[in-house]
Amino acid sequence: MPQPRLTGLGTGLFCAAVMLLLGSLDQLLFDGAPAVYGVLFLPVCVLTALWVREGDLLTAPVVVPIAFAVGLLTVADGGGGLAGRLMGLVTGLATQAGWLYGGTLAAGLIALVRRVRWVRRRRRRG
Repeated sequence: MPQPRLTGLGTGLFCAAVMLLLGSLDQLLFDGAPAVYGVLFLPVCVLTALWVREGDLLTAPVVVPIAFAVGLLTVADGGGGLAGRLMGLVTGLATQAGWLYGGTLAAGLIALVRRVRWVRRRRRRG
């Protein structure tokens, strides 16, 4: 498995791009099934928290919910026009909050464990 180290901005771009791609695939293959989108969100959260640089670990739990919303734009069903799309996004965020909270919690816990280990290593060296 590759071990890329993404900056805070790179983490946000990676996560948002992957969720946009997965949301589009979900819309294409499964007609925008929210459960499929939520299940696909969890591994992206884990990878985001694992691939962020140690100095930028605290950005992982911040960018994950933003990426969820970005990808949800492709899955959200709200009718036509901008107002309908925004209403679908708000409805999707409300109904899929469990997936959003679960993924954010997973990214936060992984980032927290990695941060504690990093601080302990730095104290031993210094």
